[in-house]
Amino acid sequence: MNRFIKKAAVIGSGVMGSGIAAHLANIGIPTLLLDIVPTELTEEEKAKGLTLQDTRVRNRISTLSLQKLLKQKPAPLTTKQNLSLIEAGNLEDDIGRLTEVDWVIEVVVENLNVKKQVFEKVDRFRKPGSIVSSNTSGISIEAMAEGRSEDFKKHFLGTHFFNPPRYLKLLEVIPTKFTDPDVLTFMKKFGEDVLGKGIVVAKDTPNFIANRIGTYGLLVTLQQMLKGGYSIGEVDSITGPLIGRPKSATFRTLDVVGLDTFIHVANNVYEQVEGNEKKVFEVPAFMKEMLEKGWIGSKAGQGFFLKKGKEIAELNPLTMEYEPRKKLKTAATEMSRQEKGLANKVKALVYAKDRAGEFLWTILSPVLLYSAELLGTIADDLVAIDRAMKWGFGWEMGPFETWDAIGVEKSVQKMKESGAEIPQWVTLMLEQGHTSFYKEENGQLYYYDHGKYIPVKVNPKAIRIEQLKKQNGVIKRNSGASLVDMGDGVALLEFHSQNNAIGLDILQMINFATEEVEKKYKGLVIGNQGKNFCVGANLAMIVMEAQDDNVYELDMVVRQFQQAGMRLKYCSKPVVAAPFAMTLGGGAEICLAAAHIQASSETYMGLVETGVGLIPGGGGNKEWYCKHLESIPKGVTIDLQAIANKVFETIAMAKVSASADEAREYQFLTAVDGISFNGDHLLYDAKMKVLALSEQGFRPKQRRKIPVVGETGYATLLLGAQSMYLSGFISEHDLKIAKKLAYVLAGGKVPFGTEVDEQYLLDLEREAFLSLVAEPKSQQRMQHMLLKGKPLRN
Repeated sequence: MNRFIKKAAVIGSGVMGSGIAAHLANIGIPTLLLDIVPTELTEEEKAKGLTLQDTRVRNRISTLSLQKLLKQKPAPLTTKQNLSLIEAGNLEDDIGRLTEVDWVIEVVVENLNVKKQVFEKVDRFRKPGSIVSSNTSGISIEAMAEGRSEDFKKHFLGTHFFNPPRYLKLLEVIPTKFTDPDVLTFMKKFGEDVLGKGIVVAKDTPNFIANRIGTYGLLVTLQQMLKGGYSIGEVDSITGPLIGRPKSATFRTLDVVGLDTFIHVANNVYEQVEGNEKKVFEVPAFMKEMLEKGWIGSKAGQGFFLKKGKEIAELNPLTMEYEPRKKLKTAATEMSRQEKGLANKVKALVYAKDRAGEFLWTILSPVLLYSAELLGTIADDLVAIDRAMKWGFGWEMGPFETWDAIGVEKSVQKMKESGAEIPQWVTLMLEQGHTSFYKEENGQLYYYDHGKYIPVKVNPKAIRIEQLKKQNGVIKRNSGASLVDMGDGVALLEFHSQNNAIGLDILQMINFATEEVEKKYKGLVIGNQGKNFCVGANLAMIVMEAQDDNVYELDMVVRQFQQAGMRLKYCSKPVVAAPFAMTLGGGAEICLAAAHIQASSETYMGLVETGVGLIPGGGGNKEWYCKHLESIPKGVTIDLQAIANKVFETIAMAKVSASADEAREYQFLTAVDGISFNGDHLLYDAKMKVLALSEQGFRPKQRRKIPVVGETGYATLLLGAQSMYLSGFISEHDLKIAKKLAYVLAGGKVPFGTEVDEQYLLDLEREAFLSLVAEPKSQQRMQHMLLKGKPLRN
């Protein structure tokens, strides 16, 4: 059956429900957001003379939830415009409208009886064949469907999003024995391809996969902390990035999640398990006391940590008083920093015989054993468990990947020595001579399953660059970039310098790539799989050259950057940039030069050079101004001054988009540029775009003269900056930068409307950039950014 979800309904408009509605709206799916009807009027409603029968009152709960979406941090919406796709309603007046939707998602309070009452209503009003799902974090899916119609049961399953839905990748899909296999297949594909999620199929057990193992791991950490006399700060200092976990580590994570939520999740398992497992899920007494006091974390202003002025204090669980935050540094933590790669770092840590090493062993080994014990109970294969922990909890390595990293044989031996019981299937695996849960052969990854290794299934759209290199080889490589064959006549230019910062090595590879592609390929994708697409030019190199007065060297680098941009822009084959995450300064300039941009939905793009005392120097001012001009439809009179004003303000304020949608509003992306909601599919989508453009008979842009606002426009551009300076909002140096930027965008001292050559604007840009680089205050800003990671206002 061909399915398509044109419209959805979310029942329950709390933080999670409204967040799911926002995610659907971001994708472009119109959504009904329904909640209960209030039973009392607010004072404000009474003052307005409203009654309980008024629609505004009856929709109040869902309407307020929609308004909160605009204020929440991090933002659930990729652009405020998406709010118009969500319609507020209530469960009495609008329940009949469920006939309009293809998917109903229940996100009400975590109470089985309440959920069953909701589903009884849904069953009466939904259209046959529509999918119904629950976002429960752990209540039995099958129990919720009791008493429902056969068609309901066939189309019912669990869809557990992680909070916040826009940002967290994991979507656990939980079928029941009644769920139609076609419905499960559709939701897996829809979840990955449309919602952009990492899909894991979980079994209908308490807390499913990620919350079951994650909560167990957090409680083991708490218990070992109390047993070993470690402080909360010490634990957080070694359970974060040091072992491949998020910066929020253990207790900062609990503060963000909320202690009330965590205790509810822990109790859900506690009430449904027996023996030793039950003991682990018993929440420590001091946490219950915290809950009673209302110290539940960030939303209450205090939890395991409390901010006192600029200092952050940690809770002492023995005295229940806050003390200065401590960190744990040992020989093992320092030694691990010298190791290359996370696997080697973790291995060095867990076998170390000091306070850090011993603690990490006591919290990691039980989680590995617990994950192995639950295999078959919570998930069919170990890949699902690893992916759930990586996508839901932000672990860099799942439990079985971690076990491989520390050595299965060596760790099992140590576990046995401490009296731990090893799951039978792990013992059997080792007896068969298999010493790892994963292995790689001929570029294919396999996982262990019942005595044999099975290929790990990967969506063909999830292109991995390392895999490409093994399969197709590298065309050319230097220290900053590689040119890789993607297959089907498409080449990939990958940046891999530190922070993907642009230096001469990347510029040289851009020149080589354009030449090679023009001769031998259909087109070029510029993309990578680092932490960020590109944070800009190599600032350390610029500062060093500036302080050594190497003006000639800097002039050469800037010229090369500008020329590289022009080569990309006028390449005879299509160039598609695939930005994601931070795409700043030079990174944005590379994208602006491409024929097409295929951006990840989570792309944060901006020309931010003013923050380090400079202006864009790689053609960004000119290219972005041109983008604005090109966006004006033919036949419409162009307001040159309005365009110049907008470009000037955005660059001067170093504005950065909070999403690809917002980048489109800023006009970094055009109406025809693409957005990928699944980051894993970004390179595939970019490659498909190259092939489509090639198939359509791609022709590069023609060089044209550019109209500028000239001398009178320059004066207009500066009015706002001078006003801000006189009011004390910006410094004298800020004003100097603004003058340079205005001069470049205005096209210098020419009459209004003069049409100038691109090279003329590039020369103005380069001269302004080099004059600012030589300024001591700009050098101070650059140094401050390198040292502190924050802009300096001097």
